[in-house]
Amino acid sequence: MAEIKAKLIDDKAQVKGEIELPSDIFGVTPREGLLHEVVRWQMARWRAGTASTKTRGEVRGGGRKPWPQKHTGRARQGSIRAPQWVGGGVVFGPKPRSYEFKLNKKVRRLGLKMALSSRALIDRVFVAEAFPSMESPKTKIMKEYLKNLGTESALIVVPERNKLLEKSVDNLPKVKVLAVEGLNVYDILNHEHLIIDKEALPKIEERLRR
Repeated sequence: MAEIKAKLIDDKAQVKGEIELPSDIFGVTPREGLLHEVVRWQMARWRAGTASTKTRGEVRGGGRKPWPQKHTGRARQGSIRAPQWVGGGVVFGPKPRSYEFKLNKKVRRLGLKMALSSRALIDRVFVAEAFPSMESPKTKIMKEYLKNLGTESALIVVPERNKLLEKSVDNLPKVKVLAVEGLNVYDILNHEHLIIDKEALPKIEERLRR
């Protein structure tokens, strides 16, 4: 298998050289069908499933027959809460439910490898030795950092949660910061570039080789 390399950058987003990436994680040929299945599984898990409508038995009122069965010249009606009435119950409406379905761990892990590879194989992965030093959240600094890289859309992967970095990119709509434990297929595919903290690489390997 060919060597997979990424550009190594400093805290000013200047390229310092190259770093080799593990080919069994960043060199897997992506398969659209498998990636689609993993993304579908993710989005199903995120659905709240709280939509709820009332049936005719749950709508208040309508206990009395609105008019006699016969001799009125009108169609027979049993209740003003039947589905054809305004304010009536809903037929086959949504009820609270879970949309989640099972997907094997092996498939989920392979999907994550393919998503990472989809960026590495087209040279859209950067490995950061450090990020800009900030005492408080600074969107301007991070915007300049990304401009130096020539991108507006990037997923930044850090070893563990970094609230300072997260708040610094809050106002950049196409940028997101994730810890390794939160790394997922949807967010990787939803951003053009991947910026990985150098210290996060061993954690990614550990997570995907368990």
